[in-house]
Amino acid sequence: MARKLKPDKLLFFATLALLSASVIMVYSASALLAMDRYARPYHFLFRQVMWAVVGFGLLWGVMRVDYRRLKKPAVLSTAVGVTLLALIAVLFSDPINGTRRWFGIAGFGVQPSELAKIALIMFAAAQLERRMDRVNDVLYALLPIGGLTAGLAALILLQPDFSTALTAVVIVAAMVFAAGLSYRYVVGAALVLVPALYLVLSSAPYRMRRLLAFLDPWADPLGDGFQVIQSQIAVGTGGLVGLGLMRGLQKLHFLPEPHTDFIYAVIAEETGLLGATVILLCFAIITWRGLLVACHAPDRFGAFLAIGLTTMVGMQAFINMSVVLGLLPTTGIPLPFVSAGGSSLLIGLIGMGILLNVSQHAALRH
Repeated sequence: MARKLKPDKLLFFATLALLSASVIMVYSASALLAMDRYARPYHFLFRQVMWAVVGFGLLWGVMRVDYRRLKKPAVLSTAVGVTLLALIAVLFSDPINGTRRWFGIAGFGVQPSELAKIALIMFAAAQLERRMDRVNDVLYALLPIGGLTAGLAALILLQPDFSTALTAVVIVAAMVFAAGLSYRYVVGAALVLVPALYLVLSSAPYRMRRLLAFLDPWADPLGDGFQVIQSQIAVGTGGLVGLGLMRGLQKLHFLPEPHTDFIYAVIAEETGLLGATVILLCFAIITWRGLLVACHAPDRFGAFLAIGLTTMVGMQAFINMSVVLGLLPTTGIPLPFVSAGGSSLLIGLIGMGILLNVSQHAALRH
């Protein structure tokens, strides 16, 4: 008798818990801001609920589509082609806060760079499945993957969006390393990457200011160090059990955009160490189960998909929470499944749907 396909329950419920926390905390973090801007305290809540419902529907639908269909040439070429066209087209859109990262569609912002991460993971997984045995052959295995990754990252940098470009590169690097890439290539890439990162950072004054603010936020407490300081105050104020939902103070015009990149600070302030730890544990479970799925996937394509998608979620969560705690310089990376936003939430849930589908075929204990 054929085995009944079941997704990994821990992976599913950890994602659902984060999505539920998102709806609650986005409202708590944004009610006053929404009242000031739109005279409607539920403005961001309604949008987040809509994105959550649509995203969960996509997760449920994608979870029921055999992941092996994603490696078909028609699917891969469509995904890569649409991503390239979208990343080029967005460069000609109207700038928002000095950047060109979003398309405005029916009043909602669509961010093509989020789609680029999924397209890269699919492409790299398909290439590595066929070429893993010769992964250290630069022309045969590394050039196709590296070429597309560099091209998409360059287009994302032009928006400019350094953090997302770097995230995409690191995700693909993790997949290639897992395929057995020689350490000499890793060392060589590191030697090239360090000066390249310095050039990128120094090319934009605001990036250097963020780095300096990270090193010493109190040197400019009302300027570049303001976000970091207010975030740390919020985290410290929360104590063990927090001030209570809706009772946080730093979101009251102290913490800029508290419902997006710094929502973890609001969580820490209002639910304390206990609540912040629950969120951290949810991401730890996703990372743990995602890597288990990769280890027990029935084929290489599924394994590399799982590695890429798990890295995407785990790394973004690690970076976001580290920024909030003052352990890394400020970036524009949201907290997956929790921060307010449409594109990042939808793409994250689509990625989780793919990972859950791989888990259905993996030899895991459910």
